[in-house]
Amino acid sequence: MNLVGIAWALDRLRWVPTSVLETVVGRDGLCRWAYSGVPPWGDAVLADAELAARMCGGCPVRDECLELELRASGTDTVGVWGGMAAGDRRELVPHWLRRGERWERP
Repeated sequence: MNLVGIAWALDRLRWVPTSVLETVVGRDGLCRWAYSGVPPWGDAVLADAELAARMCGGCPVRDECLELELRASGTDTVGVWGGMAAGDRRELVPHWLRRGERWERP
């Protein structure tokens, strides 16, 4: 996994207001509407990385979701967001922060 490349890919979202990201992820996030009830993998216990691959694969707003979670939680992140497990996101944070300023609420 190329964390620097992921951080650079998120750069296009750095000035998008958080409220816009929240709206887009809430409306278009695959996890918000595709898995009501029992997910296709049933009751299988999956590692976070495998769960992220299955749950977020094909999601049209993965980058927006990842950007939103990094802004909200940084290194305190838990669970699956933006197609990445928490440990991978924690490793991404320093690279993401090096990309510069982000939009903040006034």
